[in-house]
Amino acid sequence: MLQIYCKNTKTTRNFPEGTSLLEALSVFDFERPYTIVSGKVNNVSQGLKFRLYQNRDIEFLDVRESSGMRVYCRSLFFLLSKACADVMPGTRLYVEHQISGGYYCNLRKPDGSEVTPEQVALIKERMRQIVDKDMLFHRFEVQTEEAIRIFKDRGYDDKVKLISTSGQVYVDYYTLGDTADYYYGRLVPSASYLQVWDLMKYHSGILLRIPDHHDPHELAPFIDQPKTFAMFAENLKWNIIMGLSNVGDVNNACRKGSASELIQIAEALQEKKVVQIAEEIDRRYRCDNPCRIVLITGPSSSGKTTFCKRLSVQLKACGLRPVSFSTDDYFVNRVDTPLLPDGSYDFDNFDTVDHALLQKDVMRLLAGEEVDVPEYNFVTGMREYNGKKLKIRKGTVLLIEGIHALNSGLLPEVPKESQFKIFINTLTSASLDNHNAIPTSDNRLLRRIIRDYNKGAFTPLQTISQWPNVCEAEEKWILPYQEDADVMFNSAYLLEFAVLRNHAVPILSSIPKNCPEYSEAHRLLKFINYFVPVSDKEIPPTSFLREFVGGSSFKY
Repeated sequence: MLQIYCKNTKTTRNFPEGTSLLEALSVFDFERPYTIVSGKVNNVSQGLKFRLYQNRDIEFLDVRESSGMRVYCRSLFFLLSKACADVMPGTRLYVEHQISGGYYCNLRKPDGSEVTPEQVALIKERMRQIVDKDMLFHRFEVQTEEAIRIFKDRGYDDKVKLISTSGQVYVDYYTLGDTADYYYGRLVPSASYLQVWDLMKYHSGILLRIPDHHDPHELAPFIDQPKTFAMFAENLKWNIIMGLSNVGDVNNACRKGSASELIQIAEALQEKKVVQIAEEIDRRYRCDNPCRIVLITGPSSSGKTTFCKRLSVQLKACGLRPVSFSTDDYFVNRVDTPLLPDGSYDFDNFDTVDHALLQKDVMRLLAGEEVDVPEYNFVTGMREYNGKKLKIRKGTVLLIEGIHALNSGLLPEVPKESQFKIFINTLTSASLDNHNAIPTSDNRLLRRIIRDYNKGAFTPLQTISQWPNVCEAEEKWILPYQEDADVMFNSAYLLEFAVLRNHAVPILSSIPKNCPEYSEAHRLLKFINYFVPVSDKEIPPTSFLREFVGGSSFKY
């Protein structure tokens, strides 16, 4: 017999060796408003079919928890892949990226034509049939060579490249009926767990809609995001041109000695985009109704600060005089900061910024007055005036950077034609393979862990612990305004994970196994180890990556 401690009930029970999580779940009694889809065993995410042979701590999860949602979505990807194979033999499914309350997927048909609404309806009907039959997901663990043979026989070159470059001795793969597939994490036990989803025609492909993580009985709201979609499409186009559609392609290129050239190309593409943005601002500045304010925002660790530095350089090259400040300097004094329900400070709240004072100062600057600009002291929690003065002269463009910069309530009195709005994000357009999309937030989380650690600001455990709250705040205060931007900029590129690996692995490995944050550290370690490591010596000092790994020539 073995002892199992359930964190959901805070009780311990005895079980025979070999008991599965699903069998243990039937014994522990606790409130389950939503279907349990996975569990954590000693702080490592596992499927419900996982069997226990030693004393363990377990925690059962539904899709409100991020690892539970990942299990659910991976299972949906397999369900969709199986349905596509059944309904449209010879068609290849590409799960590309998360957008508009779901995942955008591309279907490449043998004749090259675009998927039709009628075909989408047939795929959706087949998915529902599989769910109604409660078809089982089966997991198999085999030697890497056997997995390569299985997927090579099925023509899945993307999986062959990923597995063959992963450096693993054994590999897990799954079957659903007669369809085999590979996923880098666990799945639900059977198709009947997948009750909340939808499928719709979207652009030239399909959108697989997923549950709302706040209320898993409902679909996540559909929000059309044409500008974000266009950015993904642009990045994907360049990936295809360079022959780098997935991690296997990147690994093979690095092993052939192409890493340096790929970094140079990626940096050149980003600089080209910065130049284009600067030239557009210059054009608008010289119009009859000149654009004089550039508003820059983006989620955490998207590279806003470096973007401001690089944009300033290019604006100067256009003959303009950029002057910048952050909305952070207009924070209210800490004692006046809005509070969260638990009584802690809500530093992401819009009212954390004294937007009335900010609006007043900006209007005075536009009127040609010289203005004393505050600087926020994060140690004392007080706004201070230390002699910093700004005045807009001929040729001056004011850059305002901050998480609320695109909020319509920040500068309501400033004419819209005087504003140019920029949204910075890290949209990872590559995938592990055709059915394993890379969450864009993983890119930013790894950046933040490395930067916080290098600066001594937070331990990796603290950064991971804070991340869910960071994402919740972004969802409320930042992301709703991204489609209002005049232009979007992507600070991510293909080789970034390969470069971050050397920095991230020792940091993540330092997190103790007996803390809840180990679960995320374990997942990120497994994920980033798919990439062949690349030294950062080829990363230029003005790169966005330098803001996070160190060595930037910019002063922050």
